[in-house]
Amino acid sequence: MHTVLIKNGRVVTASEDQIADIYVEGETIRAIGKDLPFTAEKVIDATGLLVFPGGIDPHVHLDMPFMGTYSSDNYETGTRAALFGGTTTVIDFILQTQGKSLHDALDAWKGRSDGNAVGDYSFHMAVTDFNDHTREEIKQLIDKGITSFKTFMAYKGALMIDDHQMVGLMQEVKKHGGLVTVHATNGDMIDYLIAKHRKEGKLSPLYHYLSQPEVTEAEASGRFADLADYTGVNGYIVHLTCEGALNAVRRSTIRNQRIFVETCIQYLTLDASLYDKGFESAKWVMSPPLREKKDQATLWAGINQGLVQVVATDHCPFLWEQKKMGENDFSKIPNGHPAIEHRFELLFSEGVTKGRISLQKFVEVAATNAAKIFGMFPQKGTLAVGADADIVLFDPKEKHILSAKTHHMNADYSSYEGWEVTGKCKTVLLRGQVAIDNGKALVQKGYGKFIKRAPTAPVV
Repeated sequence: MHTVLIKNGRVVTASEDQIADIYVEGETIRAIGKDLPFTAEKVIDATGLLVFPGGIDPHVHLDMPFMGTYSSDNYETGTRAALFGGTTTVIDFILQTQGKSLHDALDAWKGRSDGNAVGDYSFHMAVTDFNDHTREEIKQLIDKGITSFKTFMAYKGALMIDDHQMVGLMQEVKKHGGLVTVHATNGDMIDYLIAKHRKEGKLSPLYHYLSQPEVTEAEASGRFADLADYTGVNGYIVHLTCEGALNAVRRSTIRNQRIFVETCIQYLTLDASLYDKGFESAKWVMSPPLREKKDQATLWAGINQGLVQVVATDHCPFLWEQKKMGENDFSKIPNGHPAIEHRFELLFSEGVTKGRISLQKFVEVAATNAAKIFGMFPQKGTLAVGADADIVLFDPKEKHILSAKTHHMNADYSSYEGWEVTGKCKTVLLRGQVAIDNGKALVQKGYGKFIKRAPTAPVV
């Protein structure tokens, strides 16, 4: 059986911080401690390095149909890029086609993922047409290990469901211990503002931002929290961006309600001033859009207050030629940006190095909380005996520059071009195999496997 011994690293989890060795046998961690008395086929000296559990990004879109095209990273390129950046497991979104079953959608996504992923992955199921047949499929999917169900409060006619369907879905998911996640923006108001700006000839990317003001997210986040409170379902807001939305969650705590919250690395690091660059601003057209500096401060505080549990990416990349579909109309720009490779290092550099969060909080929001919320803990998200040997050896002092010239995502521009980052993923193990070592990928497509998840834990 394949064995690895990692010696003398600073082993950091959400609760521990110690100089120790880690002994790996096959795909799992078999021992952690000082001066372990094991021999191994491969010995790695981690002196001077931080040793983290592999990162978990629970919000990615790989090979996804959207606005007449597909996101440019597939399961091979996307999960490989994730590994280069210290993320060993991702959760992608299956999108039900309105009028078709959830199993039809699952089959379509499995056709893209099976045999192609380099890193490990799981699925959320986006429910866009909740009806009597769909209701029967919920338990079937939970039994298959797909335990989270996404809803959209925007994109009418394609993805959006109304509150009637939302309540019905919540009640059914609650019966079986699942989780309902939400894209919480007021789609009707956004559609009104888009139409208004187009009619007025205001067609630059700036008007994508102006069509989704903070109130659209704050109102929808509050409404989702109210519906989740009524039904008693476990609720999770994806890509929360702003003070108004987080305050809606904060108000829900007054009635002893727990709503899980995810933000994304771009909302912690980038802001709406980037929409003042002409069509180049299309690089940062995403939904919700980037917000203001005051919202960044709110989100960092929310992480430390325990209101924000997860930092993801909403990785949904497009090539520049795809972005140019909206060159003359902001509403035709494919929404999304490339980030799957940079989340871990950016969060460390902007969070830990700059004193905004602790090392333990970094591990929580980059890996452990997502594993707990989405039913993968303790298999994933921690360094413990019996856990998958998903391990990142990280140099906290190495400085490097982010650029499209050097990243591994299938995108011909970078949202972070020229950024200097402090902290570098040097070696990444996935289930005991050295997957990345000093800038080289050592595992091939097909090594990544589907992770069957348990029902959601109600407490993190």
